[in-house]
Amino acid sequence: MPDMLVNLLNLPPAEPLVATLAAEGIQIRRAMAPDRHLILDWVVRHAGAPAAGECEVAFSRIPVSCFIATRNREILGFACYEATARNFFGPTEVLQTERGRGIGKVLLIRSLQAMRDEGYAYAIIGGVGPAEFYAKSVGAVPIENSTPGIYRDFLGGTDN
Repeated sequence: MPDMLVNLLNLPPAEPLVATLAAEGIQIRRAMAPDRHLILDWVVRHAGAPAAGECEVAFSRIPVSCFIATRNREILGFACYEATARNFFGPTEVLQTERGRGIGKVLLIRSLQAMRDEGYAYAIIGGVGPAEFYAKSVGAVPIENSTPGIYRDFLGGTDN
């Protein structure tokens, strides 16, 4: 799975998507330290232990580099940045039953906006699965010769 590059200076606005989701009772916000255990438990169940390891790192940063989507205090999805490497987006996951509503897209955009606000002009999405989603959502392009990438040797992974 290749890495992808995103120009953070040309991101689409998140606000219209945030407003649409809010009208459906879905909130998008930065995770807070008191949320840590609940979020990590959710990530283990829905995205796996390796993703939870990355997400845990996001809670060591101030501000926390994890965004969550919730409805009625139930987690619907999450997205992290700078969890495995500097200037990297991921991991991310949205409940299967909630996909197609724009939750993943707004979590992606909010994370990338935060990276831009922290001084980056470009960001890397590491070892992408849904390349079409990233290309369509934020104009991400594949990085040549990026397979195998940063995840090549991690203990819980597969050879890319």
